[in-house]
Amino acid sequence: MSLSDLIRQHLAALRALLVLTLVTGLLYPAGIWAVGRLPGLSDKADGSIIETDGRIAGSSLIGQSFTDADGKPIAWYFQSRPSAAGDGYDGLASSPGNLGPEDVVDTPADPALLAAGDDPETAGFAPSLLTQVCTRSREIGAREDVNGARPFCTPEGVGAVLAVLGTFHHDGTVTPERVVSVNEPCPTRRGAAPVVFAAEYQGIRVECARYGEDYSAGRIVPIAGNAPADPAVPADAVTGSGSGLDPHISPAYADIQVRRVAAARGVDPAAVREVVAAHTAGRTLGFLGEPRVNVLELNLDLDRRYPAPAAGGA
Repeated sequence: MSLSDLIRQHLAALRALLVLTLVTGLLYPAGIWAVGRLPGLSDKADGSIIETDGRIAGSSLIGQSFTDADGKPIAWYFQSRPSAAGDGYDGLASSPGNLGPEDVVDTPADPALLAAGDDPETAGFAPSLLTQVCTRSREIGAREDVNGARPFCTPEGVGAVLAVLGTFHHDGTVTPERVVSVNEPCPTRRGAAPVVFAAEYQGIRVECARYGEDYSAGRIVPIAGNAPADPAVPADAVTGSGSGLDPHISPAYADIQVRRVAAARGVDPAAVREVVAAHTAGRTLGFLGEPRVNVLELNLDLDRRYPAPAAGGA
């Protein structure tokens, strides 16, 4: 290749670089910015920010928690659904919990570390998705004064799961010889009676789980129990969204919170239901998704209409 041909190729490449830099690096971003400044679009382009009393309260597109400094739900606010994004609703760590429906067995805490004063998490305890759901449902049921029971959960709020050990047969059945409630650890205090959610399974006494024992050789059997098939605590109250940033809850979850919020604000529940209805959106285009309630917008509107005395009128 001659020197002149080489120079022409490099000049052509340089022109292409300059043109693409101009188009993709300047004109396209400037065009997108200009479109975002059009009336009706500028608010969305800026992140759908909601301001109140001259300060930013949040975004209508990103959920947030309504808890006190200790992480306890504030009584006069509607609560959002759970979030696994960072420490909760972290836009820089958007993610689900990455736990599936087969995640039903907890990782137990080391009783020696618990006895030494460690909290369960630092002692190694890792709840399964099922136990997380059961615990949340029980807590929400107590908070909202509704039945927090749900299928496959023990009355104490952990996954009702048995490990059935015994003789396995070719037809897939098993003759149980030992049955263990894997999510209910045996008490560490000497003389304390073990508590399990079922006394027996197929005529075999159910045992509590002993730390360090391996039950993986057994068949894992979740037990539905006698909880209602349609729990009073809806699914979105006990499970996070795929992004961990969902700003909405279902009308059913909002409904069971009405009495608590109304009592905390000192107003008639009917008045709170009117505000909930005003912030309830139907299915997108009439058929996409489900009806939903924007929690931040709802709570801010309640603050404007019916300030909570404990909140100092804020």
